[in-house]
Amino acid sequence: MKSLLEIYRLTFSYKLKAILVIIFNLLFVIFNLVSLVLFIPFLQLIFPKDEILHPEKIIEPLYNGGFIKFFEYCSDYYQYFMKTMVVESPKNALLMVCISVLFAFFLKNLFRYLAIYHQSHLRMAVVRDLRDKMFEKAMNLPLAFYSEEKKGDLMARMNNDVGEIEIAVVSVLELIFREPIAIIINLIALLYWSPKLTIISFLLLPISAFVISRIGKSLKKTAKEGQAQMGILFSSMEENLGGIRIIKAFNAIPYVLGSFKTINLRHQQLITKAFRKRDLSPPLNEFLGSSVMLGIVWFGGSMILDAKNSSGMTGEKFLGFIIVFSQLLRPIQGIATSVANLNKAKASQDRINEILDADEHIYETENPIKLGELTKGITYKNISFKYRDTMVLKNINLFIPAGKTVALVGESGSGKSTIADLLPRFYDTVEGEILFDSTPIKSASIVDLRDQIGMVTQESILFNDSVRNNIAFGMPHVSDQDIENAARVANAHEFIIRLDEGYNTNIGERGNKLSGGQKQRISIARAVLKNSPLLILDEATSALDTESEKLVQEALEKLMKDRTSLVIAHRLSTIRNADIIVVLQKGQIVEQGSHDELIEKRGMYYNLCAMQGME
Repeated sequence: MKSLLEIYRLTFSYKLKAILVIIFNLLFVIFNLVSLVLFIPFLQLIFPKDEILHPEKIIEPLYNGGFIKFFEYCSDYYQYFMKTMVVESPKNALLMVCISVLFAFFLKNLFRYLAIYHQSHLRMAVVRDLRDKMFEKAMNLPLAFYSEEKKGDLMARMNNDVGEIEIAVVSVLELIFREPIAIIINLIALLYWSPKLTIISFLLLPISAFVISRIGKSLKKTAKEGQAQMGILFSSMEENLGGIRIIKAFNAIPYVLGSFKTINLRHQQLITKAFRKRDLSPPLNEFLGSSVMLGIVWFGGSMILDAKNSSGMTGEKFLGFIIVFSQLLRPIQGIATSVANLNKAKASQDRINEILDADEHIYETENPIKLGELTKGITYKNISFKYRDTMVLKNINLFIPAGKTVALVGESGSGKSTIADLLPRFYDTVEGEILFDSTPIKSASIVDLRDQIGMVTQESILFNDSVRNNIAFGMPHVSDQDIENAARVANAHEFIIRLDEGYNTNIGERGNKLSGGQKQRISIARAVLKNSPLLILDEATSALDTESEKLVQEALEKLMKDRTSLVIAHRLSTIRNADIIVVLQKGQIVEQGSHDELIEKRGMYYNLCAMQGME
């Protein structure tokens, strides 16, 4: 029920558009009935009554007042007008009927188009807003979320699940404001013609409701499984396309294809099952409706054929009743389809809410303290951090003096990257606090804190855009000269100007048109341009060849000059001149000091240096 209410609220987030859709749908329903009712005079032409053969029996109706009487008067007067015209000129009467029906059909379809016209804006605006919310939420979720969730599944929720909501927006308006009204209006017309025959038609509604509820309950479960499988499918595509080089190198194409086909087959089976359940409702309801309609035909035909018929049911009225009743089946089938769509959408809404309701963990303080210039340094005070159920850091106490370079070294999994990630609050500590001078970083705004920090990572994170826009990423108002100066500091200017379009060259997805060293130097240029007082370098040269490493290392030394730097090192030769080297093992600090001091201790750092051939 909660999911349906949320879909309803989404539908009416654009009230004017929703109201216009409702109004035009209502007018469509009215003129759909009118276009059918207007066929009755045509039937009277084919089956002339005794009063038409004897014009003296045609009497002009009188209006006796009252709202309901007004509609009866309009109907009776139209009948009087058509009978008079039939007597005077049957061909003119036929022409009048055709023109009236044509005009009614024109208005019916005009209002239907106007409903669709406004509905198209409404459905896409709701989808746009929902996708915006999900993307904004995805940007604000902590990194821990992405280590547990697959990107492909997140993409599936933004694409396929949101697509189901788009269909549901239309279904809500039709289910609540069009189909029931169409049923009521048609039933009123049927009751006016023959209450006896109309009572039989009510048999269809409870039967359909029972069928819809049984199918809908099963459909929601299948739809949820299908959408989850779509996430797995997207993840498989994203993962395998990203690892195509390794797949080819290890001749793993048959294995990957087999795995993908298995996942894709399971998705196809689930979606096919969902489609079959959803599409079962309309034909089943049509069959039930047809059965009831045939019962009405038999019952009504018997009334007309019965010599003692006192119901006033005539042949043309009976045929009109059948035509209108056949139209009663369409909104009933529409309800069945809308309910099926909403059951699928409920599963999608649940999956969307799992993202929108996910705990961001990293919270802004209500009254943030403005961070000033770093004068003393960064203090890690009694820091402990747990990832899931594993303690990653244990009672870390570390001081990074302002203007100095502190390097973190240790085996893989010792906690180096976690220490670095805690500083810009990609994660929050479990115990202890981090101080910017004397200000806890949780007391500052996240935006202000991250403005103080520049970062260069092991993997160069670049975007499918120009060199210029990658260097100026997140800094839209910088000048071309500043961008060029940053590139020169990063030893990147020379290779950039040799590109086809220089700084305007598009570097492709993840910068794949560039070499590893070129990508890293653009990342450094980006950090130079940001000009932040704090710098985090996460194994920035470990993936480079010797020549590229030399150019990048020169750029890093220029970048670190007069800045407070936290460096994570894999190649110990790159941090030999660091002011403080911190050695980590299993989430704890085991040694710290300068390179020479740690070598003299002949402890863990000495052993690491010996393994890399430097002492």
